[in-house]
Amino acid sequence: MQKHKILVLLGHPDNESMCCQFADSYAEGARKAGHEVRRVNISDLQFDPILHKGYKVIQELEPDLVKLQEDIRWSDHFVIIYPSWWSTMPALLKGLFDRIWLPNFAYKFPHGSFGWQRLLKGRTARVFVTSDSHPLLARLIFGDSTNEIKDGILWFAGFSARVKKVGPMKNISPERRTKWIRKFEIFGRNSY
Repeated sequence: MQKHKILVLLGHPDNESMCCQFADSYAEGARKAGHEVRRVNISDLQFDPILHKGYKVIQELEPDLVKLQEDIRWSDHFVIIYPSWWSTMPALLKGLFDRIWLPNFAYKFPHGSFGWQRLLKGRTARVFVTSDSHPLLARLIFGDSTNEIKDGILWFAGFSARVKKVGPMKNISPERRTKWIRKFEIFGRNSY
């Protein structure tokens, strides 16, 4: 099996969540399989998630965001785990992408040409989205709520990304929680 450089980002602002347990389990499984792993919790990063002037004025990146960009460039496989809140990612995670997914890092619009260059091309990404609803039911009622991250963020920058929705999480039994934690370790071992 090919060894990967894997960055695991917990996009849930609570480090005591099931998402955190899943991220830990994924990272542990990947390490056991011999992959190089870097692990980041969004709640541990110090940054302003608000674009105060939109993209008219690029705010100077805080050191934690500069380091995260370096980790993304280092990785060949990027794993993001977060809960679905109101059919989208938590605001802090969206703010993170607003701040770091910048020209000359994630993409570039060459002068005088139609289209853009995807500067993070050749990498893969795996997004795990937890939900209190059953994923199929949520899809039927609300449609695809992952287009924003899969296509609008990751694909736009060059990642080949896949999404797995995990649920229902509400009132999950301890046995079922343990099964999911084991599954995440397997996902990590297989860099899936």
